Amino acid sequence: MPPLTALTALCRPPAVVPPAPNWPQVEDTLGKALPQDYKELITTYGPGQFCGFITLYQPHAPSEWADLTGPMPACLRGQIEEVQRAARHPWPLPHSPENLFPMGVTGNGGYLFWITQPADTPDEWTIAVNEALRAPWFTYNGSLTAFLVSVLSRTTRVPMFPKDLLDHGPVFAPSALESSTPAAAPGHP
Repeated sequence: MPPLTALTALCRPPAVVPPAPNWPQVEDTLGKALPQDYKELITTYGPGQFCGFITLYQPHAPSEWADLTGPMPACLRGQIEEVQRAARHPWPLPHSPENLFPMGVTGNGGYLFWITQPADTPDEWTIAVNEALRAPWFTYNGSLTAFLVSVLSRTTRVPMFPKDLLDHGPVFAPSALESSTPAAAPGHP
């Protein structure tokens, strides 16, 4: 079963999602192609959180802190490099910072990264998770969607994720969609 089909069976996507981003434009802005599974995942689910814990960065998000195309990815890579330089005994990274592309955040301050090797083959990128830009690191040898399926089906346990992550089952809570229609004043239809 394809990972997106498995994910939608585990965790129902919202009935209404924003229009899909203009992927060629997003990739031009980033200067790199993105994994096809990520594009399908964002198109299917839109913005929101898995299990109230995992938030994926979105292209052109309203907040720069969740914007895949904003300053956050470069800022996080710079912070990793700075922490490594300042550490007396630097911890081992799964790959060099320039090959780590942040694409999500967790409720406990951890980050999700693509390991962007090989650079020209994004569908082969794997996943790294860390705890607040410090050790430990967890790596998953598969796509983002396969990672979500594995975590949400309890096949993979990420040590820095809370033990009670799935106590209420695998769920996706969409972010509130911005409305272009002003709300009616109270007491008026």
